[in-house]
Amino acid sequence: MFLARIDGTVTATAKHATLEGCRLLIAQRLETDGRASGVPLVIIDWLGAGRGTTVLVSQDGDIARLRLGNTTPARLVVAGIVDQVYVGSNA
Repeated sequence: MFLARIDGTVTATAKHATLEGCRLLIAQRLETDGRASGVPLVIIDWLGAGRGTTVLVSQDGDIARLRLGNTTPARLVVAGIVDQVYVGSNA
């Protein structure tokens, strides 16, 4: 799992049959200090995450397969909407 910021949505007129009715979002992976990391990703959302929201993303594909079936190409799914991130000090 990792944290990501929602930056937008994706509209696809043609897509895999298992993705019909799914909400596709553009997400930017975040480091623990809030900096963007890597390239933007397309993720599936059933929780209603909005633009600018920080989300917890599952990347193992089990959640997508359970909901969409074993043939789905989806792997990245919003597993939670984050209220706050706290990074404590070990000092």
